[in-house]
Amino acid sequence: MMEQSFALFETAIGTCGVIWGPRGIVGVQLPEADTTATRVRVRRRYPAASEAPPPADVRHAIDGIVALLGGEKRDLTDVEIDDSGLPDFNKRVYTIVRKIPPGATITYGEIAERLGDKTLSREVGQAMGENPTPVIMPCHRVIAAGGKTGGFSASGGVDQAASAHDRGRPARRSNVVRKPPSRGAKTGLLAAASTRSPP
Repeated sequence: MMEQSFALFETAIGTCGVIWGPRGIVGVQLPEADTTATRVRVRRRYPAASEAPPPADVRHAIDGIVALLGGEKRDLTDVEIDDSGLPDFNKRVYTIVRKIPPGATITYGEIAERLGDKTLSREVGQAMGENPTPVIMPCHRVIAAGGKTGGFSASGGVDQAASAHDRGRPARRSNVVRKPPSRGAKTGLLAAASTRSPP
């Protein structure tokens, strides 16, 4: 296994973490209840990673995540992601997702069609739920049929996280709650505004 490092950083929704290796970012950890819990989660997910100051390219990724979660419109496609350990199907899904511009959305079904088989919607949802780099990989721009988001939404039923990321408003941690995904529906970032994130 290649050497990995991680750093924690503050955002509008709480303490996040970023994990990197020689080939790029391998993971983004969304906020837990507090900084200690976020660090514990990072160490559980990436036991070989050691805490370290981020190099310039990782600092650039952190700055982009902070800005996006703070309500600025940012395109993070220039951030290098190391997907070498991911399943081939997920890589194909993420290639499509990374091309979704800020402010735009696409459905699981549309991604499945682009993959050549419209019956793959459930598998696309599963890949989104396994997204190791939320925010950088904009899974918050992937929605269910009918415009519904996946398993995460803000109070009032409006997905505040997506609004924050792509409409220039900061996410408010206290207003965002995590709902369990419906059967077969997997989600990626709308976890970014939750206080717990996928394993």
